[in-house]
Amino acid sequence: MKTKHALESADVKAIAAAAEAEALKNHWSVTIAIVDDGGHLLFLQRLDGAAPISSHIAPEKAKTAALGRRESKIYEDVINGGRVSFLSAPEIKGMLEGGVPIIKEGQCLGAVGVSGVKSNEDAQIAKAGIAAIGL
Repeated sequence: MKTKHALESADVKAIAAAAEAEALKNHWSVTIAIVDDGGHLLFLQRLDGAAPISSHIAPEKAKTAALGRRESKIYEDVINGGRVSFLSAPEIKGMLEGGVPIIKEGQCLGAVGVSGVKSNEDAQIAKAGIAAIGL
């Protein structure tokens, strides 16, 4: 039997604070979502000025990254490369850059999804959050 790592409340708070700090430092109005390894929402924050739709997109990006155990950008690249059949994949709706899995020792603990600015900037915010817990 294997030991499974899991995000704890303190981890989620640290990730969220660091992601928010990165967004505010750059004057970016975004929504930040954090999910567990099953894609279940643990945290959601829509910063002042963020578009309402971003509160739907960010959790989906996070869920896609968690369930796929890879950055959501990979799906966007596959679709843009012509494999549009991925648009019908079940359970993954956030197939845009900005969802980043939280990986420890090869295990996916969850993911961070961000929406509201350019996709690469969304990913930058998510990665800054994850870096706060040393991953």
